[in-house]
Amino acid sequence: MYIYVHVHAYTTDFVDAASRMSPRIGSDEAGKGPVLGPMVCAAVSASPSALPDGIDDSKRLSASTRERLQEALESHTAIEIGTAVIPVAQIDNPRTDMNTITVNGHAAAIADIDGIAEFGGTVVADASDVSESRFRTRLEAGLSDECEAIEVSNRDQWRIEARHGADTDDPLVAAASVIAKVRRDEQMTTLAETYDTYGPIGSGYPSDQTTRSFLRRYIRANGEIPACARRSWATVDDILESVEQSSLFDLWDLALTTHW
Repeated sequence: MYIYVHVHAYTTDFVDAASRMSPRIGSDEAGKGPVLGPMVCAAVSASPSALPDGIDDSKRLSASTRERLQEALESHTAIEIGTAVIPVAQIDNPRTDMNTITVNGHAAAIADIDGIAEFGGTVVADASDVSESRFRTRLEAGLSDECEAIEVSNRDQWRIEARHGADTDDPLVAAASVIAKVRRDEQMTTLAETYDTYGPIGSGYPSDQTTRSFLRRYIRANGEIPACARRSWATVDDILESVEQSSLFDLWDLALTTHW
């Protein structure tokens, strides 16, 4: 039987004494849905009482607040952080699927935590699968593989939880969401500098018109999609088709102009 600790506003006043002392890990990801750039998974190991004030789901925080919290988390000696960056090529791999990639990313981030070999507490993950139980089962399998590789001897003492919205009701998962989001934003900043010739790249999400305009400009200039774009996303097919149609109209207009 699992005991879920629901924390409101992420102040440690709402965390009971046992949870303050017990080792815990929270994990989350950022960048699962964008058409540009990698996905980043993060895991944070600490007692809730060690977390800085203001921790919340990263989506509810400003960029400056996320960066401030990231600095506080990374500089705290009682907090350990693990991350995993999942590149575009891995996301586009036709032999896998996004749910599997996400589960493996969570497992890799957890395994990246310093001192993970001695960990023996509770792991809470934000379940990105529609089925919480399936995500939990797959995460357990992924962690078994990762822990075997790094010789975690007390893996049988771990308790794994996975649930929807854990980034809003568990402070460790919220902390992981902050780290994942800031690291993802750093990746996007690097991409923006790499592709600055083609103008701003935007957030990388399919609904972002700045991102879509960037893709059109790049494809028109190079005849192919940039390496930072997820070819398996339907957005890319839509933009490729629109650029192709636009080019055909341009040729048609040129032919008519030349004829007359």
